[in-house]
Amino acid sequence: MTVAHELVEYSAIFGAGIAAGIMNTVVGSGTLLTFPTLLAFGYPPVLANVSNTVGLVPGSFSGAYGYRAELAGQRRRAVILSVFSVLGGTLGAILLLNLPGSAFNDIVPVLIALALVLVVIQPKVGRWAAKLREERGTAEREAGGPLLWAGVFATGVYGGYFGAAQGVLLIAMLGIAFTDSLQRVNAVKNILAGLVNGVAAVLFIALSHVSWTAAGLIALGSVLGGQIGARVGRRLPPTALRAVIVCVGIAAIVKLLA
Repeated sequence: MTVAHELVEYSAIFGAGIAAGIMNTVVGSGTLLTFPTLLAFGYPPVLANVSNTVGLVPGSFSGAYGYRAELAGQRRRAVILSVFSVLGGTLGAILLLNLPGSAFNDIVPVLIALALVLVVIQPKVGRWAAKLREERGTAEREAGGPLLWAGVFATGVYGGYFGAAQGVLLIAMLGIAFTDSLQRVNAVKNILAGLVNGVAAVLFIALSHVSWTAAGLIALGSVLGGQIGARVGRRLPPTALRAVIVCVGIAAIVKLLA
């Protein structure tokens, strides 16, 4: 490999890492940028997936730190939901190391499409749920309930396995479960997605082979992108943020079906 070719490859991976860090912080689906980039430069699929997951972890927590103001008052909620994300991410990572890469191909686009519908109708459904709770005299659960926990666990399994658009799925579920603003929901999403990537990365480092050059370039780019994404995402009004989520989700579906 020539020096010029290496420079192009490393620049492309670093640039994809920046873009992925921005996307993951604002919505999710950054994997749809970094994973194909690695494949384009000849990385085998499993090695690309593993290295990508390891590289995106620092960016996830960079974005979560950028959203720290929106996390105020949500510690108990984040801690409880994090347990289910970690358990799901662990199982998903184990599945990646033991199942064929095509195992989730058919169901994932359907899940993302469902999540996008929920994101679009979330304000109306949220008001309906709040009214129903008021009529029944029941208060909103601070950390959701068994149905939300199961959904967060299932999303963790998917995130540990592949992860593209897990943020869209999480935002949809959290937005329905809680009456908080979309920005506060997004802050919790960043924590949960970061933990899923983190626990998967630990298992991948211990049990699989990682391209540290690729992972390092993605990590550096995603940390920078996470800070940019937090600055941009926190300024978006709810309608604009919801529109971004829908656009990214549709792009994810198209990419996965291509």
